[in-house]
Amino acid sequence: MSEAVLQLRNLTKTIGMRKIVDNLTFDVPAGEIFGFLGPNGAGKTTTIRMIVGLISMSKGEAIIKGVSVRSHFELAMTHVGAIVENPEMYKFLTGYQNLIHYARRHNGITKERIKEVVSLLGLQNRIHEKVKRYSLGMRQRLGVAQAILHRPSLLILDEPTNGLDPAGIRELRDYLRKLTKEEGISVIVSSHLLSEMELMCDRVAIIQAGKLVDIRSLQEARSQAQTKIVIEVGDPAAAEQLLSAAMDGSGMTVSGNQLELTADKSAIPHITKLLVASEIEVFGIHAVQKSLEDQFLEITGGEMIV
Repeated sequence: MSEAVLQLRNLTKTIGMRKIVDNLTFDVPAGEIFGFLGPNGAGKTTTIRMIVGLISMSKGEAIIKGVSVRSHFELAMTHVGAIVENPEMYKFLTGYQNLIHYARRHNGITKERIKEVVSLLGLQNRIHEKVKRYSLGMRQRLGVAQAILHRPSLLILDEPTNGLDPAGIRELRDYLRKLTKEEGISVIVSSHLLSEMELMCDRVAIIQAGKLVDIRSLQEARSQAQTKIVIEVGDPAAAEQLLSAAMDGSGMTVSGNQLELTADKSAIPHITKLLVASEIEVFGIHAVQKSLEDQFLEITGGEMIV
């Protein structure tokens, strides 16, 4: 794994007697889209606010590119671009004027850099229109453009898909992938929507009630997903008896004319031959891979990740 752009070490936020964020420790390497997944109220936004200095840390540390947020805040923030909740911009100005205005806050952002970022986010055709005419998806992309103007190493997006339609979500996903490849940026995306994180991220940290439950590589999670085989037969009782004797019958259930069992997909031809040889009518047989949603619900004890 490449060098960590962000390191959290026992990051904690306590308000009164309640721990909102409880001893979070994990690393985010360079060039990765890292998901921060959990139900609403799990502590995702609180964690992000601590990382970018919007609220204080009760305990622990956030280190960005080797720089402590606690002790060298301004230097640490030079490595960060962030949109917390919604991108804010001047709606009476054009997209380009907003970028020019933002560029003045940083040294060394050239007009060539602005043009490069506009192209990277696919904003060329609309950049000289007033922001008030932009769709929510366009404003999100302009917000990302604004956040990466100064070439940060870390881009943090808090619930970036909120309010976006499916086309807007897909666009944003494609541009984030492009950013990690072409700019080498690490991206942290927080969400409670597992379906979007599955398509967008390389790894996800699952947070629940302020605690880190697990960190998963989504590629590994897909490869490790169990397969459920669903068989529709004419005589389910005979089929159950046959398959229980011939196989281990792991987790086999019968519902009406359907049998369900957990087995490798490669077992389907063998199962079919057994049933046909015993003259049991087979009306259908197919494999259903155990979804990532099922896996994550198991990890979190079935609690409220959408």
